[in-house]
Amino acid sequence: MTDIPNISFDAGEALLDWIALTDALAAGHDLPKAEIGDTFLYRGKDTLLSRAAWIDGLGIAVKSATIFPGNPDREVPMVNGGVSLLDDVTGTLSAIVDFHLVTKWKTAGDSLLAARRLARPDSENILIVGAGTQGRALHAAYSAAFPQARFTVWNRTAKNAEAMAAELKINVATDLEQAVRAADIVTSATMSTDPLIEGDWLQPGQHVDLIGAYRPDMREVDDTALLRARVFVDSFDTTIGHIGEINIPLEAGTITREHLIADYYDLSAFTRQSDDEITLFKNGGGAHLDLMTANHILERWRAR
Repeated sequence: MTDIPNISFDAGEALLDWIALTDALAAGHDLPKAEIGDTFLYRGKDTLLSRAAWIDGLGIAVKSATIFPGNPDREVPMVNGGVSLLDDVTGTLSAIVDFHLVTKWKTAGDSLLAARRLARPDSENILIVGAGTQGRALHAAYSAAFPQARFTVWNRTAKNAEAMAAELKINVATDLEQAVRAADIVTSATMSTDPLIEGDWLQPGQHVDLIGAYRPDMREVDDTALLRARVFVDSFDTTIGHIGEINIPLEAGTITREHLIADYYDLSAFTRQSDDEITLFKNGGGAHLDLMTANHILERWRAR
């Protein structure tokens, strides 16, 4: 029996590039629509998220993630878990892929695919809101598609922003409003439940990328931001009814379902209509994207 690949973070990282991954995510949406099953269990602020996806012709992925916001105080990563990739024909195990590898590349790649289509190609000032692990991945991803860009980071705890800025040789913002107003692209990956970014701060031509909110009670922007922007999501199935960023204003009647222009299964609709419009993308990060990413990693592993 052939050994089942067990792809570590470092081994997989060496094989990947951001542009190729986003192309693979786009191609994955040309296949039949994914069957997705998500389960959330909560204990206070702690979350167990189990996600499974099956795409006919591609395969099956099962990913279980724990998100424990108190872990950094214990010097333990906030997010942990595991990913199994299963063969589409036989259902047998194809590979075990490092959870953090899949999560890093899936999450930032998800946002980058939208930005490659919605952000102005001449964007030069990129603001990262949140100085955690994902903020660093966003810097790497956006650098690949916008090599001319200057980066700034803002974080609620200033010392964490300063540490990330020193590590990546980027700037630190001390005033979030001023930083948002000055940015061409705002990409936010925080654990906020209350909106941090106000729609009145947004400027013509900006692209806003929202990653952090993953629970029904979480938001990173206010209603005004959604109303001022053309809004896109990666998947209707994993954002509507699941994530507060979208669901709270929908249930309140602040926006209607028609305000959400498209998801990735209508990728041709991801276009900027003018240099002045504001575009906003909600990254929901469903299991089908974990499957596409893990499959891409396995293909790169086999071709190495």
